[in-house]
Amino acid sequence: MRTAALTVDPAFRIAPADRRLFGSFVEHMGRCVYGGVYEPGHPAADELGLRADVLELTRELGVSTVRYPGGNFVSGYRWEDGVGPVGDRPRRLDLAWKTIETNAFGLNEFMIWARTAGVEPMMAVNLGTRGVQEACDLLEYANHPGGTRLSDLRRKHGVEDPYGIRLWCLGNELDGPWQVGHKTAAEYGRLAAETARAMKLIDPEVSLVACGSSNRGMPTFASWEATVLEHTYEHVDYISAHTYYDPSDGDVDSILASAVDMDLFIDQVVATADHVGARLRQTRKLKISFDEWNVWYQARLQADLDRRGWVEAPALIEDDFTAVDAVVVGDLLITLLKHADRVGVACQAQLANVIAPIRTRNGGPAWRQSIFHPFALTARYARGTVLRTEPAGPEYDTKRHGSAPAISSTAVYDEETGELAVFAVNRGADELALDLDLRSLPAAAGSEHHTIAAGADPGAINTPDEPNRVVPRELDRPAVDGGRCTVRLPGRSWNLLRFTTGKN
Repeated sequence: MRTAALTVDPAFRIAPADRRLFGSFVEHMGRCVYGGVYEPGHPAADELGLRADVLELTRELGVSTVRYPGGNFVSGYRWEDGVGPVGDRPRRLDLAWKTIETNAFGLNEFMIWARTAGVEPMMAVNLGTRGVQEACDLLEYANHPGGTRLSDLRRKHGVEDPYGIRLWCLGNELDGPWQVGHKTAAEYGRLAAETARAMKLIDPEVSLVACGSSNRGMPTFASWEATVLEHTYEHVDYISAHTYYDPSDGDVDSILASAVDMDLFIDQVVATADHVGARLRQTRKLKISFDEWNVWYQARLQADLDRRGWVEAPALIEDDFTAVDAVVVGDLLITLLKHADRVGVACQAQLANVIAPIRTRNGGPAWRQSIFHPFALTARYARGTVLRTEPAGPEYDTKRHGSAPAISSTAVYDEETGELAVFAVNRGADELALDLDLRSLPAAAGSEHHTIAAGADPGAINTPDEPNRVVPRELDRPAVDGGRCTVRLPGRSWNLLRFTTGKN
């Protein structure tokens, strides 16, 4: 059997595991909002039309932060359309996804949903077709206490107290030619800087995210970030990163190593930001908001868009995620945690139906997709400080990423409770023995080993009829002897190993 080795030492710290790393994304796209989080008349809907079954699954998923209302959608969105009496709201063409937007669900409905779900809102402003004034108007409506036209309008709409939204995106993917209001880096950078300055005059407590590249494959990647940050560095708190990994070609070995690419992406954005910071004589280090990431069968999108005309809330990219996809998602979460010192926000896209961990049927059930489970368990147990681990083990060949490590891992240690969580992925097809050195943790004892293994049935999916086909399985409790522990990781598997310790 192949072997790998890993040392866990609480002295080797990266950073606290920020709860904002476990964010999600609700966009007015497909059935994410209408038929997802919101469906008046559904048996599980409350008086506002919010689906209680989706709310319950959102809480179980452990989502901390939710980005809204887009995504591509926000680049043509008029926020005023989604406030006030629902019967007075206009129907609009949404150019991003070629649909009709009813505006029945808007800012105030989202904020009620967010508070009910117990998540922090992350709002995006339209810097595609709009600009500084409209962004300031939205912030005034949302966060100013009262005594002005827009804050009093919010109060007239039944919301007496300001929302106090702290996290804001300055547009979305404006480097992309598909984006309504697409801009050059210099055009966007200047607009984002002007908007940031104005927004912080209204509310100095807001944290702002500048748009980075839509993905690492963009021809302007890195030069876009450099130019944008030349304008915005002193005014923003984060630069965004987006990436999706496509399993459509059936290359399982490559898709399982997707985190190799994400790791490189993060390193390159950090290097670019730090270079600009050095040029500007800045001592403050910017963080990354990785506010769109997931597995996505991208070849299916164009067919979804081409097969119909202008309709309300059509089904778009409602991918069925496999056991392999669950392992990939778990590995991407490991990578985000390993960069907890520089990644401060992360949002899996999206929450419901649209490439989502939660799926629903209109008028019917809601269920957990395979990718739900590694997210939920990581969000639940990655509490404390992320520790630097340097696993040593075999490698394997991939077409997309070259030679890739078969083992990927991180560890999170809670000093207050003495609990340790080790997250490990075996990307290889064969079982792997993982030797853990825990001698730096007093009285370490194994408590649980959960795994999602894709080796036996890689294409398995969850459905309403078989909602538990892909779920974590509990294996033998890890046995620690003399501060050492050996566990077997099934081929192509994501694993959670939990330990108790005597604290330090």
